[in-house]
Amino acid sequence: MALLAYNRALKLSSPVLGVGFTGSLATTRPKQGDHRFHLSTRTSDRHWASTVTLSKGLRSRDQEEKVSSYFLLKAIANACKVSSTFDSELTESDVVADECERFFDEDKELEQLINGQICFKVYPFSSDKSNGDRKIILPGSFNPLHDGHLKLLEAATSICGDGYPCFELSAINADKPPLSIPQIKERVMQFEKIGKTVIISNQPYFYKKAELFPGSAFVIGADTAVRLINPKYYDGSYDRMIETLSGCKRTGCTFIVAGRKVDGTFKVLEDFDVPEVLKDMFVPIPAERFRMDISSTEIRRSCGL
Repeated sequence: MALLAYNRALKLSSPVLGVGFTGSLATTRPKQGDHRFHLSTRTSDRHWASTVTLSKGLRSRDQEEKVSSYFLLKAIANACKVSSTFDSELTESDVVADECERFFDEDKELEQLINGQICFKVYPFSSDKSNGDRKIILPGSFNPLHDGHLKLLEAATSICGDGYPCFELSAINADKPPLSIPQIKERVMQFEKIGKTVIISNQPYFYKKAELFPGSAFVIGADTAVRLINPKYYDGSYDRMIETLSGCKRTGCTFIVAGRKVDGTFKVLEDFDVPEVLKDMFVPIPAERFRMDISSTEIRRSCGL
């Protein structure tokens, strides 16, 4: 429960705390089973869980709720590394059992991300957090990160007007094996060196990215935009393409589109026939605001990689 809450909270902000709580307390009728509650907390680097069994017949329902609430508040304070003075009011006849605590280093957290246990991890290297909750996200493989990526995000941010600019790298690729933990950390180091925030996710598809980052503006090239609106990538179904992208639209997401070479010719958004129902999702970056004919593939090729 705490892990589920943690993943849901990540979609709203970061850093976050996930809390899970369930129990079976006193009622107006006698119970055959124990009066007990289970609780757990999850942060990026720690999971804690415990079960408390209360002495039957010692307290009323309201009193048991008070005890469990105090215990929960203390657990939240501990997870947030805040000192607390809560008195749980437990007695010697109450039993605190099955308490466990696990800590995660960066490698373990990335392993959980690759395995799908957590949905993404934020590396907040940027000191600029003044632009509101909306994210302006430039997805990519960043192998390597280059000046074109940086200038493109700057141009998109100037067009959006407000929002928190960041990069996003998916550890999972639709057509290739997942990135290894050393590969992820090596690419993350590029952003640390220049002080730019990067998010590591496990979703290679935009309709899933939209669910992870609702209300965000995704910065893409014209080559990606033309694939997004091509029914070929939706099992040949035009209706499925409309349905999928309409789902992205309902999350409040948009696509900021920069000009890019497509089959050797420089193309901009206006060169493509975007379905009328989706047109307001796609915002062009004028070529005079941004054009850099550079790619990570060309850089690797020039370096003999």
